[in-house]
Amino acid sequence: MAAQIPFIDLTQRPPRGFRVRVGNFVILARMLDKGRATVAGKNGEYEYASSMDQHLVRFLGFDADALLKELEQGKGDWEILQWIQAHCKNRRVTWEIDAWSNFMEKRGPDSDVETLEFFTDYVAKSSKVREDLKTWFEVIELDDYVSFGGKA
Repeated sequence: MAAQIPFIDLTQRPPRGFRVRVGNFVILARMLDKGRATVAGKNGEYEYASSMDQHLVRFLGFDADALLKELEQGKGDWEILQWIQAHCKNRRVTWEIDAWSNFMEKRGPDSDVETLEFFTDYVAKSSKVREDLKTWFEVIELDDYVSFGGKA
């Protein structure tokens, strides 16, 4: 018999925010929520292994599909963190994790793909008047809030 998988129904509420840290990694808690909801068929509009999730996948060098298989077994955050640490190709020390997580919290558009125009257009989906949003975490978390009835 398969394990009962605890999950957040992402058709009813958003996943945890990017800033919630598991093992001092930003993004991971949210990625786990999306993965568990995907396994349960309750991910709604949320995409597991999204482009934001891929920053963590590349930083640590683990297989997102293999992680999803671990989530199918009903493992909790601590067990998944241990699995990631055992299976990542890029072992990171505490200062690297801190520096990377802090950078990701402040990261705005920073490549040819993520132009300022693209960023501004993404902000406009949630608010036409907000000029205070500077990071991807801020913008996507606002999108979460507005998607579930909040006002920008």
